[in-house]
Formats: sequence, structure tokens, C-alpha cells
Amino acid sequence: MDPIADMLTRIRNAQQAHLPRVEMPHSKLKENIATILKAEGYVNDVSTSGDKIKTLTVVLKYAGRRGVIEGSKRISRPGLRRYANSTELPRVRGGLGVAIMTTSRGVMSAREARKQNVGGEVLCFVW
Repeated sequence: MDPIADMLTRIRNAQQAHLPRVEMPHSKLKENIATILKAEGYVNDVSTSGDKIKTLTVVLKYAGRRGVIEGSKRISRPGLRRYANSTELPRVRGGLGVAIMTTSRGVMSAREARKQNVGGEVLCFVW
């Protein structure tokens, strides 16, 4: 029912099983979230494949035997949407994590939203 929560769960389960990559059904929102995770250094690569039925492939990143992503949490969910304006954007683990949000200017991290002075829906936290 919730594709973003499904994406985060697939990534968490793949890291616990020490898999090199994880595949999931493609959507633009999931691709944008994965691109932010790549830009922040949480995953190695993001790619799409397929013509009619697209697949999103995320290559996971490890530090020794531990996954780089220690945890993730879905904040805004279909039953309860969470919004933050530009003055009250969340910080994750004192700046050590990333909050991913969707704004009127697209999907971006809370750090980038703070720079652009925009608010929006807080999708998830990753640390």
C-alpha cells in the first residue's frame, strides 16, 4: 500500500542479508529518493532498466561487514501526512542523517530545502 515504506524495507532487508544490490518496481518518486541517497553517500549506484515495466536497481554500500545505512524511518505515511514549513525543517541525528522531503520544487533533502528556504512533506529519515 505504501511504496516508499516498501522501498525502505527492501533496502533494509537487503543490507541485513549482505546483498550487493536490490531491485524494486520503478516510480519517479522512488528514483528521486534513491538519487538523494546516492548523493548523500548512502548507496553506490542507482539505475533503471526495462521498457514497458521498469525496474529500479539500487547498488548498496558497505563499510566492512556493516551497511552504511544504519536505519530508516517513514515519517509521512498515507494515513497521516506530516508537513514542515521552511523554519521548522527536521534535523536527523544532529545532522548525521538525512531527512528526505518533497517540496514544490521537487524531492530534496532537508538540508537543501533549508538552503532554498522551502517547506513541504517530510517523507522519511535515513541515518
